[in-house]
Amino acid sequence: MFKKVLGLAAAGALVVATLTGCAPAAETTAGGLIGVSMPTQSSTRWISDGDSIKTALEADGFSVDLQYAEDDIPTQVSQLEAMLTKGAKALIIAAIDGTQLTDVLQAAKDAGVPVISYDRLIRDSANVDYYATFDNFKVGVQQATSLLVGMGVYATEESTSADGANAKGPLNVELFAGSPDDNNATFFYNGAMSVLQPLIDSKVLVVKSGQTAFEKVATLRWDGAVAQKRMEDILVGSYASAKVNGVLSPYDGLSRGIIAALTDAGYSTMPTIVGQDAEVLSVKAMLAGEQYSTIFKDTRELAKVAVSMAKAILNGETPETNDTTTYNNGVKVVPSYLLTPYIVTKDNYKELLIDSGYIKEADLG
Repeated sequence: MFKKVLGLAAAGALVVATLTGCAPAAETTAGGLIGVSMPTQSSTRWISDGDSIKTALEADGFSVDLQYAEDDIPTQVSQLEAMLTKGAKALIIAAIDGTQLTDVLQAAKDAGVPVISYDRLIRDSANVDYYATFDNFKVGVQQATSLLVGMGVYATEESTSADGANAKGPLNVELFAGSPDDNNATFFYNGAMSVLQPLIDSKVLVVKSGQTAFEKVATLRWDGAVAQKRMEDILVGSYASAKVNGVLSPYDGLSRGIIAALTDAGYSTMPTIVGQDAEVLSVKAMLAGEQYSTIFKDTRELAKVAVSMAKAILNGETPETNDTTTYNNGVKVVPSYLLTPYIVTKDNYKELLIDSGYIKEADLG
């Protein structure tokens, strides 16, 4: 697996080299100011993304205006407007709500400023030039697959059908999705349900709360406290005389809220709980047996792709993409570059997270 990660890193380096050309940076970069807009600092993942992008841009001679909007849409709009006023030559944006940036993106277009949508697809605007992200449908498939392995329904992560006695079920699962204003959330959920729905239909899995529609299971702003409250309500309403066997959670921050609700309800042994983003607190929870798995998305590589896209556009070149069909933002299909996510468990976290330098072992205590 680690060899696979090293191969991905090498591939990422090749992508960057392809996008930026072979000449020295001083000859290929346009220089100037790049605006980088991140949604919040409440998640360590976004802090890491912002720092990675800023470091990469500054290494190539750009100045960077990095701003965090703390999940407030008007703040993000104002910050983007200020970046344009300062003369930003390009914008890299991880949107809070991908539908609420139409006017400021039109201002960017009018000023000749290219826009790169970062990780979260910006919707309802023709003024989005490129999209850098991970294979988000695959993330959902991986989360569901890991959930089934943790519950013993699948024998391995490579399984494509139910195995063993547990296949007869029923096993009680509850479903959580991400923020409804984040386009990625639907990709994650649809990917997961492509795996789970057949087993729900065959009664191997039972959702005792009855809540399966995306609108019912979505969690606004990816808020862990909201997820905790919903899990508490589900436990009271549907599990007075039953136990939860597994929980589909699309993000580590939600997983921690779910774990808190289960702990308060008296669970000494946790059901199988999955997550995403390989946050340090959740890796600790995984090692403690509270969370079964997470999805690792190497945001350092994502930052490199976004930076290379910006540089290519400013140099009059066409950025490399590997998906020109999937990501329709409601107005246009946005040319995209998708990176590969990985399932992380306590069995492989050292290879994927520690040996790759993504997390320091000392940070895990």
